[in-house]
Amino acid sequence: MTPQLVIMSKLPRLGQVKTRLARDIGAVEALRFYKTASAALMRKLGRDPRWQTLLAVAPDSAVDEPGFFPPHLPLVAQGGGDLGARMGHLMRSLAPGPIVMIGGDIPDIESRHIAAAFKALGSHDAVFGPAEDGGYWLVGLKRFPRVPEIFGQVRWSSETTLNDTLANLKGARVALLEALPDIDTGADFYAWREKAKR
Repeated sequence: MTPQLVIMSKLPRLGQVKTRLARDIGAVEALRFYKTASAALMRKLGRDPRWQTLLAVAPDSAVDEPGFFPPHLPLVAQGGGDLGARMGHLMRSLAPGPIVMIGGDIPDIESRHIAAAFKALGSHDAVFGPAEDGGYWLVGLKRFPRVPEIFGQVRWSSETTLNDTLANLKGARVALLEALPDIDTGADFYAWREKAKR
């Protein structure tokens, strides 16, 4: 059972990606950030032989518009519903084995984070990479002996997102990785840019 890394990625279209960030820094700059961060992440993680990388794309029609996405990475449709419904669908429908899922726009993710997540799933049922805003930049499930339903009743894009998800995992063995910044606001963006200059 090959470990699978799923990168959640949207087709980069003006006004349709990083909409909260765009309110603070403008749609063009938000699109530029998204394209740059996503391309770098796919480049960093997409050829690692320790796991198979898949791109879960939105809208679903993006599977037929692969121009932005690296040609060597398989594309799968995210499906409908909110973020939890889409992630839950992928967790249930992909080939057996452990899955680690990340957003396509978290610039500080490195291969070592993904390797640590898969290692954690050797002795845990689930793993999370907490975001500094109360959400998470990574979620992983062992998916054995079953796939738990963990995304219901989660308040997405809030300071309670991680805690809401953890509440669905009562009794499970859960590992936490280091916290990383999720770039959702202008303040996040400028803080991350300043840190990147150092």
